[in-house]
Amino acid sequence: MGNENNTTSLQITGMTCSACANRIEKSLGRLEGVQEANVNFALERATVAYNPELTDVSKLEATIHKLGYDVVKDVADLQLHGMYCAACAVRIEKAIAKIPGVSSAAVNFALETARVQYNPGEVSVQDIQERVAKLGYEAVLKQEQADEGDYREQAIARQKRKLLISALLSLPLLWTMVSHFSFLSWIWLPDLFMNPWFQLVLATPVQFYIGKQFYVGAYKALRNKSANMDVLIALGTSAAYFYSLYLTLEWVAAGNGGQHAPAMYYETSAVLITLVILGKLFEALAKGRTSEAIKSLMGLQAKTALVVREGKEQMIPVEEVQRGDVVIVKPGEKIPVDGEVLEGVSSVDESMLTGESFPVEKQAGDAVIGATINKNGSLKILATKVGKETALAQIVKVVEEAQGSKAPIQRVADVISGIFVPIVVGIAVLCFIIWYFWASPGNFAHALEIAIAILVIACPCALGLATPTSIMAGSGRAAELGVLFKGGEHLETTHTVDTVILDKTGTVTKGKPELTNVEPEGMAESDFLRLVGAAEKSSEHPLAEAIVAGIEDRGIDIPAAASFEAIPGYGIHAEVEGRDIIIGTRRLMAKHGVQIAANADTRMSALEQAGKTAMIAAIDGKYAGVVAVADTIKETSQAAISRLKAMGIQVIMITGDNERTARAIAGQVGINEVLAEVLPEGKAAEVKKLQQQGQKVAMVGDGINDAPALAMADIGMAIGTGTDVAMEAADVTLMKGDLNSIPDAIYMSRKTMSNIRQNLFWALGYNSLGIPIAALGLLAPWIAGAAMALSSVSVVLNALRLQRMKI
Repeated sequence: MGNENNTTSLQITGMTCSACANRIEKSLGRLEGVQEANVNFALERATVAYNPELTDVSKLEATIHKLGYDVVKDVADLQLHGMYCAACAVRIEKAIAKIPGVSSAAVNFALETARVQYNPGEVSVQDIQERVAKLGYEAVLKQEQADEGDYREQAIARQKRKLLISALLSLPLLWTMVSHFSFLSWIWLPDLFMNPWFQLVLATPVQFYIGKQFYVGAYKALRNKSANMDVLIALGTSAAYFYSLYLTLEWVAAGNGGQHAPAMYYETSAVLITLVILGKLFEALAKGRTSEAIKSLMGLQAKTALVVREGKEQMIPVEEVQRGDVVIVKPGEKIPVDGEVLEGVSSVDESMLTGESFPVEKQAGDAVIGATINKNGSLKILATKVGKETALAQIVKVVEEAQGSKAPIQRVADVISGIFVPIVVGIAVLCFIIWYFWASPGNFAHALEIAIAILVIACPCALGLATPTSIMAGSGRAAELGVLFKGGEHLETTHTVDTVILDKTGTVTKGKPELTNVEPEGMAESDFLRLVGAAEKSSEHPLAEAIVAGIEDRGIDIPAAASFEAIPGYGIHAEVEGRDIIIGTRRLMAKHGVQIAANADTRMSALEQAGKTAMIAAIDGKYAGVVAVADTIKETSQAAISRLKAMGIQVIMITGDNERTARAIAGQVGINEVLAEVLPEGKAAEVKKLQQQGQKVAMVGDGINDAPALAMADIGMAIGTGTDVAMEAADVTLMKGDLNSIPDAIYMSRKTMSNIRQNLFWALGYNSLGIPIAALGLLAPWIAGAAMALSSVSVVLNALRLQRMKI
């Protein structure tokens, strides 16, 4: 029967904590025919093995739906070609979202990408691509597309060629425009430049060859009953060109034979197109820089790997390394994949992931991470994660998803962009009528110029770029600082946080107990530690392991115990070299009749008051001393908490430890508010209490034990080393394991939101101020074109400032 089983993977949305995952897993497991069900909360994925004769995928999905969750079985990342403005992105997004079987669609104009969640049982990627094609655009699966960098470079090269041709043809026309200004009337102007036929010959290629992209875009938009930037450009330039053509034909019909040529407007259309192309080129160049974070992350990866196959060493591209391969990494080389050390001893620089400047010692059995640097010894590594499974690939994926996602504030800009163009066209027509019939009766040319200026100045390109470019630059810079936002919405929400709850163990502290105090009574410290170490070595308790590790670090040889007994909740009892050893609590000592001096008891209380776990040692029935173990505080915790307080943020520590220990740890790092003796399931309740008081809460924990609290918080931040960074349950992953990453994350969120507001202000400012100025007849069309191009470029350049942000 086992060979008849099918396995399916279902993407699930709506889970808020690990309890949800457990609930789904149990429900699926109870279905007839289901052999095995595993639900991963962090990945939001269920993997189910089932007998197709007894059940099917639809029954699995129905069970999940009944529990109140949604199933999205696949995600397609598409590269879009042919978009010219934010309205294009809005139109594509709406069209894809309406396709049956599509759960959600997010189109990023700045990145020219679409991320689509869909059910492959109802719709295919090809269906989605065909729908995009009907709109007049092209959608290519990212994995099927050639190098995106090459595509961008080719597109930029095409724009440069068009700009060069357009500029050369428009220059003589621009010369005629300049001569219209009285203060420049002294400039010599060849008679040929004033000839309507000459101007027609120069303007026509610009209008219909260089400007073809605007006509095509406008046609596609109007065909789909919408309007975009192309409609505005096509309308404005066509009006100027065809009115000039009319004047030219009228001039010829009048039989002027080249004399007394009327004022033409060919230069208006040609210069406008040239300026728009120039703006698009600058925009493309600047947009390319917003993805520098991903490029730099990809650059960390090793290009080749030395593998052992069939007993021979061979150098192969890193993409060809397979799980289970044995890889040899020499001193100074990058480790190509994630794996486990089989042979060799070395130190590895893991600063690219952890931020720690000191190399980490590695030996057989230790895990290593791809893209880290082997410093001084040769290592033989078993490849355990390759390709998209590696830590670096997961980090890149998180950054890409964050840059491609939408912050809620962007939805506002999208709505405005979608309705802006029709409104502008209406304003332009109205102003033309007012000027032609009332303000300047019968002056068709002047009324037309005003309408053209309105159409051009109002292009919503900058508005569409305002948010995504800032999200891209901000999330990229944050990634360089070791902070991974899992989406634009989290990058936006983080700036509202006013309360940070810190889990103690592994967050404020190192999460690994260390031997801190050794205080023998009546014997040498080395002899005392030999016997204590021997007794504790047989124990599997974390505190015992810390004691043994501390003794071994002191270079003391530990003998074997002749007998060992663990006494749960009290301590241990062992025989070492014929001597009776008891180590544990006061109650254990009392049980065995061991008398403790008053000064020893006082000292033990002092150690406990300092947040340490103190244990009494008795040898042959007599008090022999005290050893203390503590989960030591991270070196940067105090400074990080001071930074948070300086930012006006309330800091609370939460822990399952007793009140005395918790207060001691909190006092050392400057935390005044402590929630002690809180069980894991109670942490989420504490978060909810604060939220009910109107506070915006960020919960910081290890991302596993604290999953319910992380999910409940407005922002969940997971402390991690980066090895499973994309599988955390939190909204933000702090790769360095350093609390300084918390204020870094909040600071970057604040700066990014400030940058977005600046962009939206300037983008709307250009339009809001430009339209009335143009309507009053105070803005020449070519100046409007230059301002429109400048608005897009200035918005992108402002966003790029985030990439140079200093913390």
